[in-house]
Amino acid sequence: MARCEICLKSGQAGNKVSHSKRHTKTRWHANVQRATIDVDGTRTRIKICTRCLRSRYKSPAKV
Repeated sequence: MARCEICLKSGQAGNKVSHSKRHTKTRWHANVQRATIDVDGTRTRIKICTRCLRSRYKSPAKV
């Protein structure tokens, strides 16, 4: 199972519920990618979720 090395996000389990209220087990996986990024000044290849990757390269918020 994929897991983000920054925020430790992983998949979730639950039930799909149809219109007739039948419950089917399902799994929602986190969108985890392998990326090469700078961590403490060194280029490191890690598994990172797209939300962490986006916020890492986003410009600082204007307050």
